[in-house]
Amino acid sequence: MTGGEIAIVILAASAGLLVILLGFPLVKLGKLLDQTAATVTTFNAEFEPILVEAKTTLAEANKQLKRVDNITRDVEQVTTNISSLIAVFTASVGGPLTKLFGVVQGVAKVFGKRR
Repeated sequence: MTGGEIAIVILAASAGLLVILLGFPLVKLGKLLDQTAATVTTFNAEFEPILVEAKTTLAEANKQLKRVDNITRDVEQVTTNISSLIAVFTASVGGPLTKLFGVVQGVAKVFGKRR
């Protein structure tokens, strides 16, 4: 063998050794990718029911909020009606009562001075 042939054999052996040494991390990387894919599949299988349940819970919460909104609107109407009723009562009864009280107070002062 000549010096060039020996150099080619050494170069080929080095290239083969390099391929083998690079092959181990590539195999490990392939296993890691397989485990990652399995983990993602498991995550998707377990996460989907959680999303469905969250969607149902959110829909129920929205229904309850609509009911509370209706109740609040009704309470507002009742409050407005009571306020109007008080205003009408005050206008119709309060004015005459004030006048009557003034008359009674005047009569009491007159009879009080006579004693």
